[in-house]
Amino acid sequence: MLPKSPLGIAAAGVGICFLGYCIYFDHKRRSDPLFKQKLRERRRKQRQNAKKGPTPLPAMNSPLEMQKFFLQEVHNGEELLAQGDINGGIEHLSNAVAVCGQPHQLLQVLQQTLPAHVFQKLLEQLPIVTQRFANSNSAESSSKVTEEELE
Repeated sequence: MLPKSPLGIAAAGVGICFLGYCIYFDHKRRSDPLFKQKLRERRRKQRQNAKKGPTPLPAMNSPLEMQKFFLQEVHNGEELLAQGDINGGIEHLSNAVAVCGQPHQLLQVLQQTLPAHVFQKLLEQLPIVTQRFANSNSAESSSKVTEEELE
C-alpha cells in the first residue's frame, strides 16, 4: 500500500526522478560514438597492467646491477607518478627504497617531495616489498646451497 502523505509522495517523486536520470545517463553513455572505443581501450590497458606482474628482481650480490635497478626504479616511479598512476609509481619507488643502501635518507627526500597521501601509501607498501625481496634473497641462497651440495 502506498502512503498518501506528502512525505511519501515526495519520496516517490524523488525516486522516480533518480530512476529517470539513471536511464537518461545510461542511454546517453551508450549512444556516445566513442563509448565502445573507450571501453576497448580501458580493457586493453587493464590487460597490459595485469600482464606486467611484479618487477623482476636483480641479482643481490652484484652492486652494479643493484645500482642500475635502483636508478631504473626511481626513474620509473617518478614517471608513473607524473602520469597520474599513483599505484604504479609507488610500487617502483618502494622497490627502490627496498634495495637502497641508505633507505632512511631516501625516505626523507621522498617525504619532502611527494604529497602526504602518496608518501603514506609508499610507507604502507614498503613491508610487502621488503618481504618480497627477503623471500627472493632466501630462495637465491637456498638454490646456491643446493648447487653446492650437488657438486
